[in-house]
Amino acid sequence: MVFSSYLFLFYFLPLALLFYYAAPMRLRHLVLTVFSYVFYGWANPLFLVLLFTSTAIDYVAGLVIEEEGGKTRRARAALVISLSGNLALLGFFKYFNFGTDSFDAFVSWLGLPALRLDAALRITLPLGISFYTFQSMSYTIGVYRRDARALRSFVDFACFVSMFPQLVAGPIIRFSEVADQMRSRTHTVTKFARGVAFVSLGLAKKVLLANPCGKVADLAFDAGSLNALDAWYGVIAYAFQIYFDFSGYSDMAIGLGLMIGFVFAKNFDDPYLAHSMTDFWRRWHISLSTWLRDYLYVPLGGNRKGRARTYINLFVVMLLGGLWHGAAWTFVIWGGIHGALLAFERATGGWGTRWPAPLRISVTFVIVLITWVFFRAADVPTAIRYLGDMAGLGTPHGGASLLAGII
Repeated sequence: MVFSSYLFLFYFLPLALLFYYAAPMRLRHLVLTVFSYVFYGWANPLFLVLLFTSTAIDYVAGLVIEEEGGKTRRARAALVISLSGNLALLGFFKYFNFGTDSFDAFVSWLGLPALRLDAALRITLPLGISFYTFQSMSYTIGVYRRDARALRSFVDFACFVSMFPQLVAGPIIRFSEVADQMRSRTHTVTKFARGVAFVSLGLAKKVLLANPCGKVADLAFDAGSLNALDAWYGVIAYAFQIYFDFSGYSDMAIGLGLMIGFVFAKNFDDPYLAHSMTDFWRRWHISLSTWLRDYLYVPLGGNRKGRARTYINLFVVMLLGGLWHGAAWTFVIWGGIHGALLAFERATGGWGTRWPAPLRISVTFVIVLITWVFFRAADVPTAIRYLGDMAGLGTPHGGASLLAGII
């Protein structure tokens, strides 16, 4: 079930809001949890087992950490169980196929027989597992760091983890950001109206802008060969497809949250107006970039362990960030390029500081476009071929029908 579907807009959402506001305050989290589980289990009810497992582990871990009242051995053990449990779920269900395929490709390259584990076991990726595991881990980390107090009610915590507005596509909500709202929040006509406006804006981005851009991008990336103009046209279309699609879903999540009284932070801030790659990551998928910064980059040492370690930390964090987006080498390369660029900017103190703002924005956008090729391409050879097309190495007139058909 997706936000832009008729099923969600005309059946699920009205019923969810009706039951939510009809219920007394003390039961609203229960109602919201039930509808969130229906929403999540609609595609595959078996996915609910994983969601419930992650929720149960972190609920108990949070209570243990809270009761210890400090960073004791027992509290650390509870935190380790929480983090390892969530990472095990994420690692197995998202990366098992990738790992076995990569291993088979490697041993085949060595001339050895492949294991072909995929013939016996192929894992289906559960919807939203990357989001709710990160969100759930932020809870136990936050309680451990004393950023927020643990929730005593299992229903309240299940509501936080499974809340349907941001369950499948984010933004990643940290518990410390909504802890007070989980205990008490206001419901006003103004807030509800703002929510409707955000949902409408997000829906328009998705349906009117992202989908048409996606059709152009699909034509370009599915073509065997393109001339340079069409190749650039295709990747620009994809850049706006992914922005309008992702930011549209984030806007809808923010709006749906407002309609039930929650205030979520914005997730995008005009990323294609960034002046550098560092600035880009302050504007793009803000909830993920700040999560990676606070829960991975800083614990690795951040910039406190010398220059070389800082550059390595930036590269490693973005490499893992790329892998978080998808289980494929194209995403790993995409993350690695971004990590290398961030390290380069940190090492040089930035580039083009005296350039006019429009020029810096344009150069940054071109760099982002080049990296998007790896994000969109089906595999690494396709990405390399597409970059060659962008450089003018493709068929001189191969894409004539692309522009002609669209215009």
